[in-house]
Amino acid sequence: MVTPKILAVATFVALVACQHSGRSFCDVSKPNRDPVEDMTPAEARTALTHNLKGANLCGWKP
Repeated sequence: MVTPKILAVATFVALVACQHSGRSFCDVSKPNRDPVEDMTPAEARTALTHNLKGANLCGWKP
């Protein structure tokens, strides 16, 4: 049986988990302008993915 105290704690935890800082990707991110020649292939893919997301969401230009 679930006691009211456990139910209250579970509800509180669920509500706290849903909160965020209110800042968007565009507020906290900037384009990655590092030279591709200095990156590993994995780093280059990550940078490209990040920059494409920024272009779509924030209007970043090359």
